[in-house]
Amino acid sequence: MAASLPKTPETTYRVHFQDCDPLGHLNNARFLDYFLNAREDHTTEHYALNIGQVARESGAAWVITKHHIAYLRPAQQGETVLIRSQLIHYDNSSLVVEMQMLDQTGVRLKALLWSEMAFVRVSGGTRTDHPDAMMDLLDQLDVDDVDYDPDGFDERVRRLRKQLKRQRGGADDGE
Repeated sequence: MAASLPKTPETTYRVHFQDCDPLGHLNNARFLDYFLNAREDHTTEHYALNIGQVARESGAAWVITKHHIAYLRPAQQGETVLIRSQLIHYDNSSLVVEMQMLDQTGVRLKALLWSEMAFVRVSGGTRTDHPDAMMDLLDQLDVDDVDYDPDGFDERVRRLRKQLKRQRGGADDGE
């Protein structure tokens, strides 16, 4: 693998009317769709990793076992949002992906998601180990600056918001 793979790819999306509640805010359930679609786009575009193809070729796939999500600011109908995704933890048979939804400038956090996934056999649904080549890729993509703790989601939200506030110049606008 080339050393130039981005650990934290990002994509912009426009919030569509059909995905919003009567107040014009992105529906809470649709945040998951936007996040998961962005991650699929990121893995396909940046890592040449087609999740369906992995399942067909290896007979195993990732299934989501848990989500942690914090809704911090509304995403408005018609607004362009920036979605970042990154691998923050992995082991022989599981991984955790962090996804951030920010405003278009990338300095106001709207939502944060941790998705925990298990690698399971398609037939039978039992956990299985990642193949060696996948472990090598995961090792290359794992971010160094997020200390993953399964119970540390709220602390991660707090730290990320503080970091983004510093990037904005410390303006106190309710965040």
